[in-house]
Amino acid sequence: MKEFVISEAKAEVAVLVGLITQEQNEAKTKEYLDELEFLADTAGVVTVKRFTQKVDGPNQTTYVGKGKLEEIKTYIKTEEDDGREIGMVIFDDELSAKQIRNIEAELKVKILDRTTLILDIFAMRAQTANAKTQVELAQYRYMLPRLQRLWTHLERQGGGSGSGGGKGSVGLRGPGETQLEMDRRIILHRITLLKQRLMEIDRQKTTQRQNRGRLIRVALVGYTNVGKSTLMNLMAKSEVFAENKLFATLDTTVRKVTIENLPFLLSDTVGFIRKLPTDLVDSFKSTLDEVREADLLLHVVDISHPDFEEQIQVVEKTLADIGAGGKQNMIVFNKTDAYTYVHKDENDLTQRTKENWTLEELEQTWMARLNNDCIFISAKEKMNIDKLRKVLYDRVRQLHVQKYPYNDFLYDTYTEDGSRD
Repeated sequence: MKEFVISEAKAEVAVLVGLITQEQNEAKTKEYLDELEFLADTAGVVTVKRFTQKVDGPNQTTYVGKGKLEEIKTYIKTEEDDGREIGMVIFDDELSAKQIRNIEAELKVKILDRTTLILDIFAMRAQTANAKTQVELAQYRYMLPRLQRLWTHLERQGGGSGSGGGKGSVGLRGPGETQLEMDRRIILHRITLLKQRLMEIDRQKTTQRQNRGRLIRVALVGYTNVGKSTLMNLMAKSEVFAENKLFATLDTTVRKVTIENLPFLLSDTVGFIRKLPTDLVDSFKSTLDEVREADLLLHVVDISHPDFEEQIQVVEKTLADIGAGGKQNMIVFNKTDAYTYVHKDENDLTQRTKENWTLEELEQTWMARLNNDCIFISAKEKMNIDKLRKVLYDRVRQLHVQKYPYNDFLYDTYTEDGSRD
């Protein structure tokens, strides 16, 4: 059976393909392709060119139109003639088995979509048995409806065993179709085993959460690569892996944090992303339970990202999809040290865009919009961290008193002269 991995293609060269539609304008498509390029880079793939096409929607058979497909094919051929091989073409949306099969037949190179790329990155990043199991389940779920494409090298042959021989008869089953059914049964069996394994892991994690005592649970959530792990290391004085790559963290890390006289649990969770594969969300249920069962969500946002507002919307939608939309939360705007803006001359009468807003103006705007329920920091440069600790202390203490009114964790604090504070 053909294995569902592309991790060995560390130095492959690729081109990217995206669509410009009524729902997704040219600027939005550029942002999505920027992110797709970052995904490719994380997977070890070098991107050299982008192709876009203005259409009403994806072509059902080839995603892009025939003319654009021919343009991509010509570019690949020209590059090969000049000694620069293009190993793959990556599409910004999820492709059907039919689309992949038709595109591969035309371009004669490896065809990937955004989902395949994300799954491959997750497979590379998975370290624990839990994460590896979750990724494998998501891969098989993605592979199952696309099995026919994986067996196009085994042609269906006429004849064979069985009676008949007319169109659509039983006797037309060839070895390719037989192998396809065998693989389908193997994958379905494997999916069942993986689900059982994850159910056992889920039971173990539920027991672990129940044994954590009477402590308020705070979860860091946010878009991928916004600095959650860096903030986790700063708050918990821990060594959680942090890197300027997408999905650096897959496994939920939980640490006990104490601010003054108040202990609580802080967890770092997997980052979200636009067009996150549904199979991946389903497979990571046990990991996302940490978010669902948290008392407070700290939504970390990269304020320096030009499209941070849409990233906020993506995270909020994903939280709602996993059943954590109504939880208490506050927004932590991170990476203020990296924020830049374009100064607008006072004599310039054109309309000011979001790139012309200063950080101070953004702070005032978001503070007013969220009733001061947000804070601006830089985890990397440790800016405004004391204020974050104070705000977090107040929020967690309030939750603690409400949830555990008779808990004795909140011991008294004393001043230097020995008097009670």
